[in-house]
Amino acid sequence: MIRLFNTLFRRELLDASRDKRSVMAGLYYALGTPLLMCFLFSVLLKQLSSKDELLITIDNADAAPALVQYLANKDIRHGEGPEVKAIRLQVNDDFQQQMQQGRPAVVTIDTDRSDDRLQSAVRRLERTLGQYSNEVANLRLLARGIDPNLLQAVDIQIQDQATPDSRGGMFLGVATLSIILTLFYAAMNLAIDTSAGERERNSLTLLLSQPLSSFQLVLAKIAAISCFSMLALVLILLVSKFAYGMVPWQQLGFSISLNPDFMLFAFVVGLPLALMSASLQVLVSFMAKSFKEAQTYVTMVLLVPLMLSMVTTYNIADQYVQWLPIAAQQQAMIAFLKGTTIAWPQLMAASAITLLIFALCSYVSSRMLKSEKVVFSL
Repeated sequence: MIRLFNTLFRRELLDASRDKRSVMAGLYYALGTPLLMCFLFSVLLKQLSSKDELLITIDNADAAPALVQYLANKDIRHGEGPEVKAIRLQVNDDFQQQMQQGRPAVVTIDTDRSDDRLQSAVRRLERTLGQYSNEVANLRLLARGIDPNLLQAVDIQIQDQATPDSRGGMFLGVATLSIILTLFYAAMNLAIDTSAGERERNSLTLLLSQPLSSFQLVLAKIAAISCFSMLALVLILLVSKFAYGMVPWQQLGFSISLNPDFMLFAFVVGLPLALMSASLQVLVSFMAKSFKEAQTYVTMVLLVPLMLSMVTTYNIADQYVQWLPIAAQQQAMIAFLKGTTIAWPQLMAASAITLLIFALCSYVSSRMLKSEKVVFSL
């Protein structure tokens, strides 16, 4: 039985390797995703850490020279031309009079808050105006002989125990998301071709006419597909190790480094996911009537791991999802990268559920191959 399975496995592995387009489609994702993420992360980090000058329109600036000078010291200036943001700061005519009388002086920020391109600039302007207001308020209290510290009832001090590796936050979530999705994208084309594709080429009926069980045939197909998925996983880990090393993480005070220990951990954690991914996509492909229909169904199936990974990345209902496959594995990868404690009960439970889904999908697929409607697409 083992010899027959080995023969089937080598045959499926050889057939899959001959379909270079299907193989390279999954490997292209493993190669291109880290490089694309590296570029996007670099651009985003540059924007987050940028201290560029902010040019806005300031109306009636002569009524508040001290405020205008304070803004200029913070690199917020009045400007003209195409580089000026669509933000208008309007100073009331009685600004100086209200300041002298110790009353609140009114300034108005006129902008479109729905414009995503202005969000960071508006927040920067609001934050700077708030700082100016606090400084003026403190000076007013000092002028009246009142200690400004009296307004601070609680002195909040934060002892940050985070390490540079644990500050990645969302960046770690996106990085592990791309790693997990590789196991599914690398198996997609091969799963469709080895099931719905072989059925259309009439090679599936030839295999089933041989003295072998349908369960052995399905397991051989899943094992071959999983090998290519794990190959893509190793590839994306290697490329990510060098690609993420070129991103200037230190600009935000953290780092993301994929060391060999993490790569080995991701390989072990990803093996059950590779088996589940291959078995699930093979099952869906056998359920379809044609090759094109299988492509549609499998693409829809890929939304499930994507949603679970997104829920984990953005911490949405993680209390309930952390026991599920994909989400638990991703949480474990993030914890490993951060250097925090790994939730082993959740990881072990999710891995067991993952293997159970693999076994269930494999059994259902083998049962389906005993039906003439499935084999001949009736």
